[in-house]
Amino acid sequence: MSRAVHFEIQASNPQALIDYYTGLFGWSFNKWEGGEYWLIHTGPEEKPGINGGLLPRRGPVPEAMAAVNAFVITVDVADLDAALDRAAAEGSGGAIVVPKMPVPGIGWLGYARDPDGNIFGMMQEDPEAA
Repeated sequence: MSRAVHFEIQASNPQALIDYYTGLFGWSFNKWEGGEYWLIHTGPEEKPGINGGLLPRRGPVPEAMAAVNAFVITVDVADLDAALDRAAAEGSGGAIVVPKMPVPGIGWLGYARDPDGNIFGMMQEDPEAA
C-alpha cells in the first residue's frame, strides 16, 4: 500500500498564499535553495500528517465554481467554526464553498477556497457529530 507523503499548493502570487495559510493554520514556509519553491511545515513531527510545498502556478487561476481538477487536502482543526470564519474573513480573499456538515461518527467537515482558487477541506474531530 502506498501512502501520501507530500502535497503541493499552486500559487499565482506565492507570498499572498504564504500569508493566507500562515494566518489560517500557523504553517511555516521556507524557500528552497533550488528555485521558486517553498517547503511547508504543517506541524509537529510526532503528530499524524504530512508536510508540503508551494510553487508558482503555471496556467490560469481556476474560475469560481469550476470543478476540482486535483486532489483536495483536508486539514485537522480544533474548531471548525473558527477556522471557516478565518478562511473567509473579510479581506482574506478566501471563501467558504461547502458549509459545515456532519460526518456521522467522525466529526464536522467544511470546504473553503483560498485566494488563488484552490479548494481545501477542514475537519474537526467529534465522534458525536450527526
